[in-house]
Order: sequence, then structure tokens, then C-alpha cells
Amino acid sequence: MKRRQWLIDLRNEMDLTQEQLAERAGVERSTLTKAENGNSVSVKTAKKIASAVGCSWTIFFETNCDVSGHNDQSATSASTA
Repeated sequence: MKRRQWLIDLRNEMDLTQEQLAERAGVERSTLTKAENGNSVSVKTAKKIASAVGCSWTIFFETNCDVSGHNDQSATSASTA
């Protein structure tokens, strides 16, 4: 099980605790902790967390993930540049 460091980094960049992000995402803190620690998550949970941090939910299911290519805002910024 590989830790999802990108998720931890995003949460820290947003200056949120696990509890705060879990509340925004509508999941239990323990569910967020499991997601950060690399446990498998359902599509429904991935979509909730991804929406709260502003990235694509599909990144949760990739083995070699780089959040920079999955940030919903980066696609918008690129099209307006």
C-alpha cells in the first residue's frame, strides 16, 4: 500500500486538518486518513475528496500519479492563458 503523498500535500497547501478536509468532502476523518495512507477507496469517496481539493477523482486509481496533471484548475488556467 503506497501512501498518497499528493493528497497530503494538497491538504497541507490548503492549510486544512484532516478533520476539516473530511468535513468539506462529506466523509469521516477515518476515511480520509485511510485514503491518505493508500487504502483503496470507492469511486464515490474518491469523487467527494477530489471535489473538495479541486482535482480529478481518477488520480486515486492510478499507480504513478502526479496531481499536477489532474488539477481541475490547471486545465482551466491553461485554456485561458
